[in-house]
Amino acid sequence: MIAGLRCSCGAVAGPEQWSCKQRDLDNADHVLQLPLSAWQVDDSSCQPFVRYRQMLRSWQEANDDAWFVDRVQQLDEAVAAVDKHGFAVTPCIEHEIAGRRITVKDETGNVSGSHKARHTFGLMLHLLVRERRRYKNQKDTSATAGNSGSATTRAPLAISSCGNAAVAAAVVAAAERWPLSVFVPQEANPATVSYLRELGATVEVCKRSKSDAGDPSYERFRQAVEAGAVPFGCQGPDNGYTYDGGRTLGYELAEQAPDTERVYVQVGGGALAASVAQGLATAGSTASLITAQTEGCAPLSRAWRQIHALGGLAQARTQRDAVMWPWTPTPTSAASGILDDETYDWAAVSEAMLKTGGYPVVVPETLVQKAWETARSATGINVSATGSAGLAGLLHDNPPLNTKTAVLLTGAQF
Repeated sequence: MIAGLRCSCGAVAGPEQWSCKQRDLDNADHVLQLPLSAWQVDDSSCQPFVRYRQMLRSWQEANDDAWFVDRVQQLDEAVAAVDKHGFAVTPCIEHEIAGRRITVKDETGNVSGSHKARHTFGLMLHLLVRERRRYKNQKDTSATAGNSGSATTRAPLAISSCGNAAVAAAVVAAAERWPLSVFVPQEANPATVSYLRELGATVEVCKRSKSDAGDPSYERFRQAVEAGAVPFGCQGPDNGYTYDGGRTLGYELAEQAPDTERVYVQVGGGALAASVAQGLATAGSTASLITAQTEGCAPLSRAWRQIHALGGLAQARTQRDAVMWPWTPTPTSAASGILDDETYDWAAVSEAMLKTGGYPVVVPETLVQKAWETARSATGINVSATGSAGLAGLLHDNPPLNTKTAVLLTGAQF
């Protein structure tokens, strides 16, 4: 059996853990670290989880290529039955935008309308690998004991989100007929909540208290996980394996635009930026990671300043409360999908920026709106304000015109 993941604190996780057991016991940042793999691509497939499977931790843990490929295809077909199509490598095209030639990676046509399903599909593969391992262990134990054994019981899934991540989780959970609880804030879009229920998810609306800082839906999600639910979302501290599927986006970008010098990525919780950076690093890319947040909610930029004030990332990881805390007042922006009260994956994103010579930018709300309008008119892509916030970061950063830049349009407007 492959060894468990090592946490950023140095502890080694067991094979059934999703997060570090030391979390919440001290003031350190705890995230299970997925090691980078050697670059290996199956050119015969355009299904990302088959094409890049040898770089997936789930494939490595399965240790059975034929079974893994077959299971990916089964799950992909089930997803297509729910969402009208499965996964395929998404387009990456150079566009003329605001007087610049910019490489645009279009995720709006992906499963559930955003990049988020890459994370949840990847997590589901891990669940299926673990389920298979438990079943085989039960079968071996039963044969030794001389009885028939018992069927594997599926723990419920849980996620905290008010938008794309929740829909992505619900689509993948519905494909596998796995129970899912979604915790959403009171301001969640009623149409999204209705769709989540149509997909079979149990939705709990969590009211925001004026006296308590932080996202109440995230707190309720944490309680559900402590009670036995599987963290099925896009926050690395809760489930370090969420980067596994997210990295496929970085793998694709590395193949499609290998000469990129700067990649601009919008940041909410941070798993997108961390995953893309790790995927690019696996391919040997030297592109700088530039992250974008809005004036209405910019905890990553605040953390970046604190990291330098504390003497570096290693020191900052041991003092999380001095680096990352809930944003106040209540976050606001047209790019509502990146208004996470905290950048949960701040350390992984900061590490990627430090390694690549990148940095965070904070975008004025007027430019968030302008970038949204510009992205839609220049590309013809039905992108949301959240999905085009990386472009807002590029326009605000204003790099030299000859710089080879790339942005991700990550979510469709519904």
